[in-house]
Amino acid sequence: MKEAVFGFVGKNSPPMLNISGIAFSSYAVTDMARARRFYEGVLGLKPAVLNDFATGQWAEYNVGSQTLSLSSSADFKPGPDGGSVALEVEDWEPALAHLRANNVKFRMKPLTTPVCHMAVISDPDGNRIYIHKRTAN
Repeated sequence: MKEAVFGFVGKNSPPMLNISGIAFSSYAVTDMARARRFYEGVLGLKPAVLNDFATGQWAEYNVGSQTLSLSSSADFKPGPDGGSVALEVEDWEPALAHLRANNVKFRMKPLTTPVCHMAVISDPDGNRIYIHKRTAN
């Protein structure tokens, strides 16, 4: 067997990590109070964990069986081109109306694909958030 670009393949390979899932997705924010107003007030998420540390602040939101976290720290910078999360909504049109009523910036206008409705918005720090609704197949 050939050696893989990012590790080894074959009988001399180290054991697999046995990853069981994604523990959380995290966004960097510059102002935790402002971010919480957006995530809780506009998106309606309920905080599950709130922590203040010597180096910053941390908030966690349980979203279904997943966790979305926010971190405010000098070592973790926000940006529009980093990772992203897709939030599944129950009702597409009311969700869009709510976002528009709260003057949320759309990075990608709502669109419909054969399997979903989708739009991309920005949080106050410019982080990308997908708003998503699966359609019946």
